[in-house]
Amino acid sequence: MRILLAEDEKDLNHIIAQKLTADGYSVDCCFDGEEAIAVLSYTDYDAVILDIMMPKADGYAVLDALRRMKRTTPVLFLTARDSVSDRVKGLDRGANDYLVKPFSFEELSARLRAMMRTSFGASSNVLCIGDLSMDCSAHTVARNGMEIHLSAKEYALLEYLMYNQGRVLSREMIEDHVWNFDYEGGTNVVDVYISYLRRKVDDGFDRKLIHTVRGRGFVLREDV
Repeated sequence: MRILLAEDEKDLNHIIAQKLTADGYSVDCCFDGEEAIAVLSYTDYDAVILDIMMPKADGYAVLDALRRMKRTTPVLFLTARDSVSDRVKGLDRGANDYLVKPFSFEELSARLRAMMRTSFGASSNVLCIGDLSMDCSAHTVARNGMEIHLSAKEYALLEYLMYNQGRVLSREMIEDHVWNFDYEGGTNVVDVYISYLRRKVDDGFDRKLIHTVRGRGFVLREDV
């Protein structure tokens, strides 16, 4: 899943980005509100983390701009402003959640997972299809009760497929949601990582879950 982090405190921005990357997210960072609005105008994210007090445009202005774009992207405000009126203002303007500094990274991760569940209509942190399961809070994957060890990028790709199971995803959609602006790999990166996942998820099983739809992309589904 791909996240935009807008936080003007550079050290904190870097620490949060490192933590989220370790959790399997692809993270793009910016340091002021105008930059955040510009990036959001041409990139679709699965979630946005916004500091309220930023230079050039504050978090409220960024949120207003995002909603004017007709984007329903979940937004979490991360701020030192902890009054009830501040929280009410942010939530009433279209934010999905609010976390006050200082905060624990475990709580930030949990709140992001909760926003993702709501966004994708999932009922729990455990995603299942057939005998394949993914525990998004423990970051574990298993098939038929046997744990599957994945790299961070393999996990991120499978998570995106799991949240969108039954939906055909183009290579462009997958690349946009699993890789960030810093990626400098080859043009066939999606096909390469799909092949990695197939070896770990489908090899040795009669019923395959990862399918290619010629000319359209890939889909995770349990064929009867």
